[in-house]
Amino acid sequence: MSIITEAVQLKWEEDCNIIVGLSHFIKTVEDIPEILISSVPGIEYGLAFSEASGPCLIRTEGNNDKLITEAVECASLVAAGHTFFLIIKNAYPINVLNQIKNCQEVVSILAATANPLQILVAETDQGRGIIGVIDGYSPKGVEKAEDKIDRKNLLRTIGYKIG
Repeated sequence: MSIITEAVQLKWEEDCNIIVGLSHFIKTVEDIPEILISSVPGIEYGLAFSEASGPCLIRTEGNNDKLITEAVECASLVAAGHTFFLIIKNAYPINVLNQIKNCQEVVSILAATANPLQILVAETDQGRGIIGVIDGYSPKGVEKAEDKIDRKNLLRTIGYKIG
C-alpha cells in the first residue's frame, strides 16, 4: 500500500476563526449548531461535515451562506472522512470550544484558530485522513517585558481579562 502526503492550505473570510475536528457520526451536523446558538447569541457560522460511509456526502448547516460555502471548500480540499470544518464570526473559539469538545460525537479538535492553517493529509487506497495541522508560524523569540505588557493589554482590550 502506498501513502501519499500533502499539506492543504485552508482559506476563509478575514475576521473569522476556524475550528477543525474529528467526529464519528452524522448527528454532529445538527448538534454543533445547537451548541453555537445556545453559547453565543449573534454568532454567525458555516459548518461542513464529511461523512465517511454511506453516501459519503459533505453535510452542511449554518446561518451565513458565505461561511457555509467556505467550510464546504475546506472540507472538499481536505477530503477526509469524519472531519468537520466550522467557520465562526462574531465569536472566538474560546466561547464555544469546551462545549464542542463535550459534544458526544466529537472525537477531537485539531485546530481552533484565525491564523493561516495547513492541514497535513495522508492518502491511501482506502481514502484520506488528517495526520496533523500547521497553525500559524514558528516562534521568532521569547517574550520580553514589553511583550508581556502588550499581551496583557491585548487580553483586556478584547475583553478576556478585567482591569
